Amino acid sequence: MTKKDYRRIVVKVGSSTLTHAQGGLNLRRIDRLAMVLSDIKNSNHEVILVSSGAVAAGAAKLALKKRPQLMKEKQAAASIGQCELMFLYDKLFSQYGQIVSQLLLTKTVLTNEILRENATNTLSTLLSYGVIPIVNENDSVAVDEIAYGDNDTLSAVTASIIQADLLILLSDIDGLFDDDPSVNPHAELISEVRCIDDSISRLAKDSSTKVGTGGMITKLQAAQIAMDNHMDMIIANGDNPDILYDILNGTARCTRFIND
Repeated sequence: MTKKDYRRIVVKVGSSTLTHAQGGLNLRRIDRLAMVLSDIKNSNHEVILVSSGAVAAGAAKLALKKRPQLMKEKQAAASIGQCELMFLYDKLFSQYGQIVSQLLLTKTVLTNEILRENATNTLSTLLSYGVIPIVNENDSVAVDEIAYGDNDTLSAVTASIIQADLLILLSDIDGLFDDDPSVNPHAELISEVRCIDDSISRLAKDSSTKVGTGGMITKLQAAQIAMDNHMDMIIANGDNPDILYDILNGTARCTRFIND
C-alpha cells in the first residue's frame, strides 16, 4: 500500500473493538487507542473519532448477561453507556494532553440541510480549536440506527460533511476477503479496491457479532459514500490500535478503497 499524505482523518471504532468478547469494556485497548490517536494528532493531523459501544457499555454497566433485544432496552442501555464511554474517553485523552468533545447525531440531523450545516460548522470549529471530536449516533432516540449498522454509514457521512481525506473503519476483521475467512482458511485478503462493482458487493456476507450489529455490507456502503466524496477508506483490524501508524505509513494489512 502506497503511503499518502492524509491531513484530516476520521477513525471509526466498532463495539467489537471496544469490548471484550464477554461484553465489558476493553480498558487496555481503549487506553491504547486514546494514546495512538493523540500521538497522530500531535503529528499534525486532524482527528475525529466515531465511536460505537454505547449499548454494549451500558449493558456491561447494568451487568446484563446478554445484549438487550427490545428497543426500549437498547435505548436505556445506550443512555447509560454514553455516560460511561465519555467519562472514560475524557479521562484517557486528558492523560495525553488532548481535549475531547461529544457530538450525538441522528439521520435527521445529517439529512436536514440546516441541521447538517450546523453540525458541519460545529465540527469545523472544534477542529480549529485543536479538539478531538467524538461522534456517535444518538442511540437513545434514534430508532433507525440501533437496528441499522454499527455507525459505519454515520462515520462515512460525518467524514463527507467535513471533507476528510481518509476514513478508517477499525473492526474485528483484517479487511475484505475473497471468501469468508471464518469458514475458508484459504480465503485471501483483498488489499485494494478501486470500484465497488457487483463482484465486490457479492463478497459482503453478513458478519455481525454478539456485541455489534455491523457487517461487511454496511462497510461497503460506507466505502461507496467515501469514494463518492473523493475520500479513501480503509478497513482494518482494531485489535491493536497501533495499526493506525501502519495505515498512515502505508504498511498495514488491510483493505484500502482508493478514490482515483
